[in-house]
Amino acid sequence: MAYILSLDEGTTSARAALYDREARRVAMRSAATVPRFPNPGWVEQDANQIWTAQIDSVKETLAQAGVKPGDIAAIGITNQRETTVVWDRHTGEPIAPAIVWQCRRTAARCKELAPQADAITAKTGLVVDAYFSGTKIAWILDNVFGARAKVAAGDLLFGNIDTWLIWKLTGGRVHATDPTNASRTMLFDLAGGDWDDDMLKLIGVPRAMMPNVVASSALIGHTSGDVFGAEVPIAGIAGDQQAALAGQACFSKGLSKNTYGTGCFALLHTGGDRPVSKNKLLATRAASATTAAQFAVEGSIFIAGAAVQWLRDKLQIVPNAPETEAIAQSISSTGGVYLVPAFVGLGSPHWNSEARSLLCGMTLGTGRAEVVRATLESMAYQTRELIEAMESDSGAKLAELRVDGGAASNNFLMQFQADILDTPVVRPADAETTALGAAFLAGLATGYWKSVDEVNAFWRADRRFEPQMPASERDALWSGWKDAIRRATC
Repeated sequence: MAYILSLDEGTTSARAALYDREARRVAMRSAATVPRFPNPGWVEQDANQIWTAQIDSVKETLAQAGVKPGDIAAIGITNQRETTVVWDRHTGEPIAPAIVWQCRRTAARCKELAPQADAITAKTGLVVDAYFSGTKIAWILDNVFGARAKVAAGDLLFGNIDTWLIWKLTGGRVHATDPTNASRTMLFDLAGGDWDDDMLKLIGVPRAMMPNVVASSALIGHTSGDVFGAEVPIAGIAGDQQAALAGQACFSKGLSKNTYGTGCFALLHTGGDRPVSKNKLLATRAASATTAAQFAVEGSIFIAGAAVQWLRDKLQIVPNAPETEAIAQSISSTGGVYLVPAFVGLGSPHWNSEARSLLCGMTLGTGRAEVVRATLESMAYQTRELIEAMESDSGAKLAELRVDGGAASNNFLMQFQADILDTPVVRPADAETTALGAAFLAGLATGYWKSVDEVNAFWRADRRFEPQMPASERDALWSGWKDAIRRATC
């Protein structure tokens, strides 16, 4: 029996998953990846450690399922977006640590680009922010000794994590990315579908180091025989949030999803229409099952599940993430406590890199449970900000919000999300939609699945959360959140 293998490389783990012809996940394993924080606001990783973790997770997944590499019909790859790797094309070694999407080290450079902000947004669909890859590439070239000379000689390559994994998997034969990842660099002509020479020159990135842009669902190469012991087709690529959109069967205009991971990301599919946001949302490419350009509007929250990790690792007031559900449900409210988790600034719709975290509304009665509940509620409040901006841009209220990611398993959070949105929240049977979306793209490219309609039929709901909160309570809570945001950004 043939399977589709998904590689799902995230900020804190590299996972691998196997899917059968009914899109059922038959095995999944993961290995940890380790972010480092060398300076305040800086976040980086070891690209070689990411590669090792990804290969280890694949080997463990195949062993768990008793599947041989020759039984894999195709590989789909999905990845943490914007995280930037620059490496030597001859040795294959990174010349610096990978700069993670959360890293704020290029905020000053982004301020210098502010006069060109409107032109950059018009071309790329993005706001000017350190979040994106372009200024990260330039930082590496400017701060690693000899890097500018090496790139001028054609010795250096750039890639986000998808490109890095593909290059390693193919033994250096393929240097490629797809439009969903390219559109997160601030160097990509969103409408035209290729690297933009004006943006490359403005930010200081040579075109020669950029990967080829290929379709999200297409055969782009084969793994080297010495990686898995077989030459396996690589046929799907998408950044994690666009992959989750596909995994939620959101292949057409008007469908939306929200992913609760390290950060939180809401996307609304806009079909072939390039979105223009009036509310500081991002225009980005959606993963397409064909060569036709597809678009989405996106809201990006920098800190969501990472705030729970902060509770666990720094404050040490929870043993693990699943325990937060029972702790939050042990009280009826936070008692007016709010957490604004602006540990690395605020993303959409604020785009305020100067904002910092705020825990407010505490009294002598505030304890562990209130802080934990406020942390979970912060994800829902931030999501409402994104959804309201999307609804304002589109002129229509969402009928429902499909959800996924690790925190989507938290029933308290999902019910609170439905309540504060006043919109039904639908959790799928397989919450690992990022890996599933990459599998869909690879399977469609190779004929493993015949059509989008076929893969749409595989999507199944696990639970639907209906709004239950009285409007007066919802309005009071929302007013408190807006006040907390004002305090964090003043």
